[in-house]
Amino acid sequence: MDASFQLYSARNGGSWADTLKLLADLGYTQVEGFGGSYEDPAAFKALLDANGLSMPSGHFFPVGSFEDGLEQSLDTARTLGMNRVFCPAPEDDLRTDTPDLAAWKAIAARLETAAKKVKDAGFAFGWHNHHWEFMGDSPAMDILLTEAPSIDWEMDVAWVVRGGGDPLEWIEKYRGRITTAHIKDIARAGECLDEDGWADVGQGTMDWAGIMQALRAAGVDLFVMEHDKPSDIERFAKRSIEAFKGY
Repeated sequence: MDASFQLYSARNGGSWADTLKLLADLGYTQVEGFGGSYEDPAAFKALLDANGLSMPSGHFFPVGSFEDGLEQSLDTARTLGMNRVFCPAPEDDLRTDTPDLAAWKAIAARLETAAKKVKDAGFAFGWHNHHWEFMGDSPAMDILLTEAPSIDWEMDVAWVVRGGGDPLEWIEKYRGRITTAHIKDIARAGECLDEDGWADVGQGTMDWAGIMQALRAAGVDLFVMEHDKPSDIERFAKRSIEAFKGY
């Protein structure tokens, strides 16, 4: 099973041409897009093709990208060859450790409306979590997946942990809804402070062997390597794909 790479991880890594060549040379065959790679979709698709890479998935932010901005988002997705698209985060007012459940219900309603339009256009559509969705006694993730039954879940497993959740419990609870997973690691206490406490895959505290087994058993078929703030893109990309191959 091939690994994908979230290009947000390389946003500070120089030209996209050099980054894509690096990833291809390391053995990646897929990447996941984000806003910073959509400036000229046709030109970016040419770079992907030149390096033997595909982009099966992409992030589009904010939720309005699937409302007033729907046609532009879908045109970008088509040009780049995606088959699944995700909204990666809520607006700023929901980025809090004390969740506003009514506001999350409103987001869920918007996502459910958007899901029908995106699916009618031939794409899978879902939500990508951070830690906010798992804070408090009534996790917003439950609200999103209950109130928006048509959306998939791209599970960012390390953010689940940072939000205080048990990833194995969440995987079991929503097996069948999780189609895609972000694979990244959490550093040991006191390490990688310049990288916001994230680690290269296989270098941190996450039990990736057990988690990967659970994800595969739950039907996940796309695994995306990510690091939110790597100090060395090549190091992160190389270590992560090597570790992934062992899980």
